[in-house]
Amino acid sequence: QVQLVESGGGLVQPGGSLRLSCVASGSIFSFDAMGWYRQGSGKERELVASITRSGATNYADSVKGRFTISRDNAKNTVYLQMNSLKPEDTALYYCNADRTVFSNIQRYWGQGTQVTVSS
Repeated sequence: QVQLVESGGGLVQPGGSLRLSCVASGSIFSFDAMGWYRQGSGKERELVASITRSGATNYADSVKGRFTISRDNAKNTVYLQMNSLKPEDTALYYCNADRTVFSNIQRYWGQGTQVTVSS
């Protein structure tokens, strides 16, 4: 069973930075794509950023230019560098991994790490 463990969340002031990490229990190269989602209080879960096996990235408009997703295959880890944080970035951030097996998409989630942006 795949396990994804997030870390790096916390309380930060507006304009500050955090780096989230997601460590997978197996090789992340087995996944078609990995990403970060977030869910704020009273809101639906939304995609923040994703990265494919080949390294192609995709970002939500709200974080473009501020967040960067990257991966280290040797460490089975995906990162989310978050700069210029805003109060509206406050949410529970989840790591996600997808892979296709015989045309079926298998989706995995971590438990989440809380990010709070407040002065």
